[in-house]
Amino acid sequence: MTRTRKIMGAVSATALIAMSSTQAQAAGVTAGASIQNTVTVDYRVGAAQQTAVQASDTFVVDRKVNVTISEVGNTTTSVSPGQIEAVTTFDVTNLSNATIDFALSVAQQTGGAGAHSNTDTFDVTNVRIYLDDGGTPSVYDGTNTEVTYLDEVAADATVRVLVVATVPLTTGSPVRNVTTDDVAAVTLTANAHESGASGSLGAELVSSAGANTTSVETVLADAAGATDAQYDGAFSAKDDYTVLAAALSVVKISSVISDPVNGATNPKLIPGAVVEYCIAVSNSAGATAEDITITDVLPVEVEYLAAFGVLINGTYDNNGTAGDTTDDTCTAGAGAGAYDGPGREVSGTLNDLDAGDALTLVFRATIDAS
Repeated sequence: MTRTRKIMGAVSATALIAMSSTQAQAAGVTAGASIQNTVTVDYRVGAAQQTAVQASDTFVVDRKVNVTISEVGNTTTSVSPGQIEAVTTFDVTNLSNATIDFALSVAQQTGGAGAHSNTDTFDVTNVRIYLDDGGTPSVYDGTNTEVTYLDEVAADATVRVLVVATVPLTTGSPVRNVTTDDVAAVTLTANAHESGASGSLGAELVSSAGANTTSVETVLADAAGATDAQYDGAFSAKDDYTVLAAALSVVKISSVISDPVNGATNPKLIPGAVVEYCIAVSNSAGATAEDITITDVLPVEVEYLAAFGVLINGTYDNNGTAGDTTDDTCTAGAGAGAYDGPGREVSGTLNDLDAGDALTLVFRATIDAS
């Protein structure tokens, strides 16, 4: 810090000393600000009041560098395999008493604890950092500004950034599919750099050697973050991506619609009877399943009933008794599937299937009476 001093003249006899200052304390004062204290001494010689004497002391406040990062939302980011532009969000806060540049970097873990009582099992790809300056707050919408550093961050200011990545379909060696509950942990680090030149990253800041120099000194005062040390001019925080892939299950149930003897009244499964098949696909996980294709080859004992067709995207309810299909409710949808006569194959492509939903493919066949 820069320091100046004015020494008062020698005094004698009775003296009254008073001190005044332009600042009560230096905490939070901007780096480079001058703080002056002035002392006044009143005194008498005998009965005569003498002219007061004064002295002053001035010092310049040094730069205290401190930064912190907090994950926004305090929860993992749910993703699906193959998802692009998956986002984790962080707030970077400049706790320094000066404007600072911050270099930003993202590191990926190799195993170990993630941010939310989970364990890292894979890496995301194409990792980038963006300012939260798009059209929708905390959302990457393609209009955000990609950055590698934060420029001219004022004291006490907070800047929100988005870490954007792609979730691969496969991972590991040997290669395996990315599946539900896989976790990719990422760590964002902000490292303090000199400010002053807008549009460019300044030099990395280090603590000043010695003390009471003639210039503003730098003191690194940051805490230890997730992966960095105390007083290193940086801070780091974790977040993670957790895979919630679609988990599909399928049931196939049949019911007799009519027979040649009883018609539709209490029909029996005799030759010539019409049987309705319902194939129901359910999604019990967090991600939407897409491009769901069903194929079913008919046994030779039945013949496809073309008059009914193949109907898709109906509804299904297991009525609360999973594994017991006797009370299941299945309805045919309005969509159309297909039947391949030479291959005796019924097929259909269902709509996208959200978590917790089910869709059906329904067709009918006749029990061979020949």
